[in-house]
Amino acid sequence: MEPKLFTPLQLGDLTLPNRIVMAPLTRNRALPDGDVPHALNTEYYAQRASAGLIITEATQITPEGKGYIQTPGIHSAEQIAGWRQVTDAVHAKGGRIFLQLWHVGRISHVSLQPDGQAPVAPSQIRANAQTFITTGFADVSPPRALDTGEIPRLIADYRKAAENAVKAGFDGIEIHSANGYLLDQFLRDGTNERDDAYGGSLENRTRLLADVLEAVTKVYPAKHVGVRFSPFSGFNDMRDSDPMATFAGAIARANEAGIGYLHLVEGEMGQSRDLPAEADIAKLRASFDGAYMANNGYDRELAIRTVESGEADLIAFGRPFIANPDLVERLKLDKPLNRPDESTFYGGDARGYTDYPTLAEQVA
Repeated sequence: MEPKLFTPLQLGDLTLPNRIVMAPLTRNRALPDGDVPHALNTEYYAQRASAGLIITEATQITPEGKGYIQTPGIHSAEQIAGWRQVTDAVHAKGGRIFLQLWHVGRISHVSLQPDGQAPVAPSQIRANAQTFITTGFADVSPPRALDTGEIPRLIADYRKAAENAVKAGFDGIEIHSANGYLLDQFLRDGTNERDDAYGGSLENRTRLLADVLEAVTKVYPAKHVGVRFSPFSGFNDMRDSDPMATFAGAIARANEAGIGYLHLVEGEMGQSRDLPAEADIAKLRASFDGAYMANNGYDRELAIRTVESGEADLIAFGRPFIANPDLVERLKLDKPLNRPDESTFYGGDARGYTDYPTLAEQVA
């Protein structure tokens, strides 16, 4: 009998042919002039169209939301046109693709910001973190705290990005609220020291997330929207006094919005799956009514076992998809995987991006 991992799943009126998801992966290969997706990106995503669902690399909703060089945006006509080529190519191969909407908040550098302005954040707390600029890795710049009066503009930016995603032909969107970026910064008390309606209590710290979800679900059907959290990851200098309570509150907001899936990074982003003693992924997952997408360090055996047991509905794979455009087939047939070349993860050309062989090519 075929493992459940390889069987279809329904997200609203969208049928995913399998439960293997290509996780969002920043690769820094948009055109340097305008952060526009181009032919190389089109080929890369089309090669991976057999995934049950592709979630694109994180994509900035505005110039202010940018934190790394050559990451794509979804706020200009050129970017929309570039992404349209990607979605058309993925759809031509029978794939489904969601755009991950991103605002980096304080994880940026003045050289990447419009007019060299300070990055924005919930509070004026500089991260002990680095970002990638034209000269290489650099410490992030000190941020300024967003004024309460700016929040409606920020919510409108998310809605406009969702509208642009529709124009670009995406099947849905994922809201990036993980890994220490803006929405995550609002959620956690280690980065949010506000005393207005968006800070202090858990209800207030989750308010921006709720407002963003309300805005984008007026653009896309709620079941075509997902959200990503990393409750127990300290990536980008993140901390919270009570992650279980904070993310139970955040997930409750996601549940109230009726969205299609909850995407959790289980453990430290891109590293260990070990969790702190108080962490309870099963408890967090149980409070959400939609599909649950698990992420972080999954291999074939663990993925099959987790979906079979009902602990997760979908499994997101990151690094394996970098080196294996035909990952679904390889997992299904239990064939060896190509090893990714880490030196080509960020920036560059086709090498380590679109030149990994498929199983058929290796056999030939």
